[in-house]
Amino acid sequence: MKHGFIDKYSDLDSVIHRLDPRTKLVLGLAFILSIVGAPEKAWPAFGATFGLILVAAFLSRIPFIYILTRSAIIVPFVFLVTLFRVIPQGKEGFIAGAAIGFKAWLSALILVLLSATTPFPLLLKGMEKLKVPSTLVQILSFMYRYVFVVVDEAMRMERAWASRRAGNNWWASFRAMARVAGVLFIRSYERAERVYQAMLARGFEGEVRTLNPLKFSFRDLVFSSVSAACLGFIWILTAFGG
Repeated sequence: MKHGFIDKYSDLDSVIHRLDPRTKLVLGLAFILSIVGAPEKAWPAFGATFGLILVAAFLSRIPFIYILTRSAIIVPFVFLVTLFRVIPQGKEGFIAGAAIGFKAWLSALILVLLSATTPFPLLLKGMEKLKVPSTLVQILSFMYRYVFVVVDEAMRMERAWASRRAGNNWWASFRAMARVAGVLFIRSYERAERVYQAMLARGFEGEVRTLNPLKFSFRDLVFSSVSAACLGFIWILTAFGG
């Protein structure tokens, strides 16, 4: 079965794709921190960050509609945060909630762009080289390995459930779905055990291995310098516009 919800565009050939994963990780984190640390009234800085994201999306050749769709997952959380600020504070709460929501959305756009322009194993390798705790890297590695297994099982179970569904009888359909969910959990657990044993048999020692060694090139240096200048501009906008 084919799954393209994580690495759909990570194999494109663009300026952003050719950057070292460490460069993208550090710059992405720096921009997210600059957004999160900005005051609620720093709208010029938010607008400039959004413009830079648009430029990066254009350079990466990834359809912006894809990035927008992926970032929409945070909309329910943003709505709840805004609602909790509006109820006790009224108009001021709405403005504060909107600023928090826009910060969260910009951060999500950066993370989607980062994951869409870098194969996940290279991201993990970059995190490992940046001395991110190995436990966290291994958890993400196993999540990446097992999510496709679980999705495969879920798709097979969905077909089985669809062939046995009880028409418009919602209670019978609900019971069938509950049984499917239980069987999916058991099958996923058993499959995870077999996959882990297979990884150990093939020499897995907890280290992320890739065929392409990471290399910080002159391209990374130029891109990092330009991005640092943009970050300085955003900080100036934050200081004088917030």
